[in-house]
Amino acid sequence: MNNYQTQKVFLRILVAVTIGLLPLFLRKPPIKDWLLVYFFNAISNGFIDQIIAKQKIVKYPVRLLPKLFKKHIVFDYLVYPTITIFYNQVTSKDKPITIFYKLLFFSIPMLFVELWAAKKTDLVDWKKGWAWYHTLISITIKSSVTRLFIGLVRAIDKKQMINQYAANQ
Repeated sequence: MNNYQTQKVFLRILVAVTIGLLPLFLRKPPIKDWLLVYFFNAISNGFIDQIIAKQKIVKYPVRLLPKLFKKHIVFDYLVYPTITIFYNQVTSKDKPITIFYKLLFFSIPMLFVELWAAKKTDLVDWKKGWAWYHTLISITIKSSVTRLFIGLVRAIDKKQMINQYAANQ
């Protein structure tokens, strides 16, 4: 898949599939948690990728809206946040060690997709010493931070509900 147009079509199909899956993942309650996860992940992805792209550590030769963005908006704002919703849903009641193993179940396939994209397409181009393990470590840390964020939000929400219930008694 070295053809520029074919890769653009691939990105458009990826957008359509992700937009199709997103409502399915948002159906499971509590929707506010999943929206927080989505937006936290998307905003932080965009911020981090902006720095990485500006430093020319990673380049995205083929991307949607190239005149507006140097970053990969499909992955940053659609694909990875949607995957993160699903990851958080399947780990919402798990203990830390299980959460970590499930995180590897999600991050390793994402690594393989990026390896394929880096070697076989012009969707991503690693520069300045970036290697596969940087991707694995960054996805793992980023997903862990997002998981900790929603865990903290849930803990605060639970405490507030307990305090509210006690105040109403």
